[in-house]
Amino acid sequence: MGTLDLQQGSSGQWPVHVEVRVKQDATARFDTIRSSVSQFIRSSSSHIYLPSVLQGWEEVPLLANSIERIAASESPCPSTSLPIEQVSLQIHVYQPAHSDAFDELAIGSSKSEGEEVMAASVCELPSLNWEGLWESLIYADDIKSKLLDYIYATVVFSDADVDFNVVSWNRVVLLHGPPGTGKTSLCRALAQKLSIRLADRYPHSRLLEINSHSLFSRWFSESGKLVQRLFGNVTEMVEDEDTFVVVLIDEVESLTSARAGAMAGTEPSDALRVVNALLTQLDKLKHRKNVLVMSTSNLAKAIDSAFVDRADIIQYVDLPPRDAVYEILRSCLAELVTKGIISEIEVPSLTQAILYERTATFPSVNGTSPGVPSLNAFSALNSSSTNVIDHREKSKMAGLRLLSLAEKCRAQGMSGRSLRRLPVLSHAGYMGAMATLPFVSRTDSQYANGKPPRGGAATDVMLWLDAMDKVVEGQAKERGRLNQ
Repeated sequence: MGTLDLQQGSSGQWPVHVEVRVKQDATARFDTIRSSVSQFIRSSSSHIYLPSVLQGWEEVPLLANSIERIAASESPCPSTSLPIEQVSLQIHVYQPAHSDAFDELAIGSSKSEGEEVMAASVCELPSLNWEGLWESLIYADDIKSKLLDYIYATVVFSDADVDFNVVSWNRVVLLHGPPGTGKTSLCRALAQKLSIRLADRYPHSRLLEINSHSLFSRWFSESGKLVQRLFGNVTEMVEDEDTFVVVLIDEVESLTSARAGAMAGTEPSDALRVVNALLTQLDKLKHRKNVLVMSTSNLAKAIDSAFVDRADIIQYVDLPPRDAVYEILRSCLAELVTKGIISEIEVPSLTQAILYERTATFPSVNGTSPGVPSLNAFSALNSSSTNVIDHREKSKMAGLRLLSLAEKCRAQGMSGRSLRRLPVLSHAGYMGAMATLPFVSRTDSQYANGKPPRGGAATDVMLWLDAMDKVVEGQAKERGRLNQ
């Protein structure tokens, strides 16, 4: 169980999980790569910073020829910086499948030989589609660690051959909450994470996403049979003990709408058969070590109580609070800076921004809150006698503006999905005339590597923040009209 240790070891060392992404054409053995990565980290680093992308391995020929990325991801240690001598490296080497490595799972209907239902999609993991998804998800509670700890516990109990008649678990997780909070994305990200973390135990992993709506057949009483056939396919997958399977039931209320309505005659009896079939199949799967059932819902009250009772974890995923909003917006800004759309600036961490907020003394200008620098205040500083803006001061001002923007977004109850589209809307609605980056052909060598050239004048961060403010205000007005 070395790859999933989540507590400080008896030697006083903290496990640190390091993920190593291997090139598609790499020929070196994974154990050779793992050993080389361990030697590189211990010889070149005095501390490990979490999370971080490691640099310098390009100078090691074996690593340069074999890998694309080394990332120090998580540790149970509360500190974000660990001396290398206090670290127990847990190195996970993986090679992602091609982005199009997925299949549609069709199930035939017994009523008509020509009728097939696209019941699910199957994705080979780890997948390039989900790279970086885990890191991009930000929640107020430590939901991600909670889910990883749960998987760890089930593996420990399974390895110990705990008697199911005495201690039971169902390998079912239910995430519920408002739309747009990242429930489905979290399920996919967890599946990706597990395919990397459990690679030593399960060489192959798959994510099966069930299309709940398609399982209700036009043929009377057929839907329950379709559910049975679908889970028959799942059972065949988990028969291979070298394969870890994550089953994702999105909008699970579509399958598990309360049986009370069907029994009272207000719902079709076919819905009752679907619920019963699903519960029966879940009871069969819980004895398998290499399967996890993830489910999401926006309408928790519509889920059948028997399904809820089978969920080991019932997790509410709420709209992000101010701190989480700040981190989401900060990640968006950092990405635009990296890609050259926004001018170079060091985006303060949340801790730094809160510290700036407590000590800020900027005056109120044009109705802005005291302590929140406006564009005018920034322009005045820019036109000072020195004509040189201190980079630290500029970073501080941007952090304070970003905190103010985060509070506005929180007050509106914006979801993570809504937050991540704000930069596009701000650019389209308010920065079209400001953007001065030159058009770059895709044949440009720099752009071909994923980064546009830096020769053009990128948009200043304060102009960007002003545009974001306007978008948020506009969204508030439109939501108000929608609710009238």
